[in-house]
Amino acid sequence: MSSEAHGPTAGEYITHHLQHLQKDFSLQSVKQSHIVDFSLFNLDSLIFSIALGALACFILWRAARKATSGVPGRFQAAVEILAEMVDTQAKGVIHNATSRKLVSPLALTVFVWIFLMNAMDMLPVDLLPAAWGQAYAAAGHDAHHAYLRVVPTADLSTTLGLSTSVLLLCLFYNIKIKGLGGWGHELISAPFGAHPALWPFNFLMQMIEFIAKTVSHGMRLFGNMFAGELVFMLIALMGGAFTLSVTGIGLAIGHVVAGTVWTLFHILVITLQAFIFMMLTLIYVGQAHDAH
Repeated sequence: MSSEAHGPTAGEYITHHLQHLQKDFSLQSVKQSHIVDFSLFNLDSLIFSIALGALACFILWRAARKATSGVPGRFQAAVEILAEMVDTQAKGVIHNATSRKLVSPLALTVFVWIFLMNAMDMLPVDLLPAAWGQAYAAAGHDAHHAYLRVVPTADLSTTLGLSTSVLLLCLFYNIKIKGLGGWGHELISAPFGAHPALWPFNFLMQMIEFIAKTVSHGMRLFGNMFAGELVFMLIALMGGAFTLSVTGIGLAIGHVVAGTVWTLFHILVITLQAFIFMMLTLIYVGQAHDAH
């Protein structure tokens, strides 16, 4: 008797969609077995983040190249409004005009880049993974092992990588603005005072502050985007359940209504999360300019 083929269960569907395309440094397919595993990397997050970063740079370069002194078009006007908004926020946080020449364009690029990475969550859940599965099967491989996640910011390694880059930028400006000796003195004299007995406690508090800011900076973006991605998967399951049910018209209505409402709400989420990450970047860099 031949066994009847059946689709994945809801749990299997979500588990499959939450699995990254992971490779070791020999480019062999592997799966992560520990919470922290530096022996592999998520190739899908790497590809999509680099491609979207290049797209962000192209959009801003295109706007700068096509800028005119006359009446701007809609594209130029939108980019000018965005650039002015970022520059205004930078002036309110970073009072060093020389630093703003680098930090303001960097913050603008970060905002556009993270917005584009977040916006990948607006694509249909199965669109790119299904296409990848077909290409994987056409190459003679098992389509069940064709893993692909398309939202780089729903990957903790991506968001922590971004926040760690901000940390390195803060360390650079701490040394540049205050000097190595001045910053070293600050590490052992703030926040409790410069008495030698307080040096170990000051240094410990400074390290905790740097670590906490970096982790929370990356975790906030990851948590919101991961939750949004998971909700879209659950909504997709409602549509899948409708196709398997004769009387499940309520599932079809719920799928359409929930999908529409969550998509509209998620437009706000992806924009807000990009803005928050950009603002925290400016604030942390601004703090690096301030003496305690």
